[in-house]
Amino acid sequence: MVSKPRGTRDFTPEEMEKRRWLEKEIRNIFELYGYREISTPTIEHLELFTLKSGEGIIEETYSFEDKSGRKISLRPELTAPAMRFYVESMQMETKPLKIYYFGNCFRYDRPQKGRYREFWQFGCELIGSDKPEAIAELISLSYDILKEVGLRNIILRIGNLDILRRFLDSIGARDARIMRLIDKKDYDELKKELGEEEFKKFMDFIKIKKIDEIEYEEAERMGEILSLIDEFSIPYNVDLSIARGLDYYIGTVFEIDAPKLGAEKQICGGGEYNLVPLLGGKKIPTSGFAIGFDRTLLALEAEGFEFNKKEKPVYVAYMGEMIREAIKITKLLRKNKIKSEMDLMGRSISKSLEYANKKGMKKVIIVAPEEWEKKKIILKDMEKGEQREIDIDEILTLLVNHS
Repeated sequence: MVSKPRGTRDFTPEEMEKRRWLEKEIRNIFELYGYREISTPTIEHLELFTLKSGEGIIEETYSFEDKSGRKISLRPELTAPAMRFYVESMQMETKPLKIYYFGNCFRYDRPQKGRYREFWQFGCELIGSDKPEAIAELISLSYDILKEVGLRNIILRIGNLDILRRFLDSIGARDARIMRLIDKKDYDELKKELGEEEFKKFMDFIKIKKIDEIEYEEAERMGEILSLIDEFSIPYNVDLSIARGLDYYIGTVFEIDAPKLGAEKQICGGGEYNLVPLLGGKKIPTSGFAIGFDRTLLALEAEGFEFNKKEKPVYVAYMGEMIREAIKITKLLRKNKIKSEMDLMGRSISKSLEYANKKGMKKVIIVAPEEWEKKKIILKDMEKGEQREIDIDEILTLLVNHS
């Protein structure tokens, strides 16, 4: 027996119903905000990801050489491909450019709850404006998506890398290694790097929860962004400990947690970045975010969310040799957009009813010789346990609201 690769999953029809429902809901909210969908290849040149994330990313990628010796990688994330697409084909588009995307990504990572080697991401890019209202709307969108799909308990945290870097400058501690330690929340190692006194200053700094307590000039723009987020009626916490380990991240950063998920609680992250010049394009304001699709689904399940129950098909059973008549009825239902399933196993009526009951079907049509001669069929209500003869012409009238 050949099994699925480690860190990947098969999805049952019931799971796929949930996933497709969630996917549709998220798409609708992106489009409500004026975002339009793009799609990029599942494979990209490995260089795209090393340019964005450094050589260290290679250890986490599924990368290989193709038959022409080119270094190719399955995409580990979607931001770099989207920005590559922009630089290659969309720089002349009218600004602001609002794009979103959805797809599967691959990372050679240690599988655990909420973390897989193949996972799905929604994300978006806002290109062409870094005005406070642009950043405020972007953050509002991320929060609205997660609230509108049904999550009750989420926490939005907003920080600022310009302010954090100014603070680190003030204690003589600004370098990429320090930022990476802050990003990973590795405070034991950070304490060793900074020393006791400077580490205490850092801990006091990240406890600040009101932007007007910060005297750096960067705090003025941050305050304006926060005041506009208030206008969008979005609750948030100021969190100056949010960091990013790479220099192209700038300005406002934010993360959204779903506490029900425990240690792997972050389901959204984003902010402002300056990635376009790194990929060969003209400098332009860019910001965006990514939502972990799988974790969002897990968070909904952890909160006991009741997913949209799809109506079950009408089941068409038949007696004896009435298969052609059953096909006629099934075809009539489907032509009128009524979901229907007919017996394909040649079951007896009792076995057909047993099958329909196991599948949770609420209505069964029985095609029988005597009734057919009178241009009638039997309609059985599985919930009430009642059945009656009806004219074939009445089927649609009775079932039109069923599907």
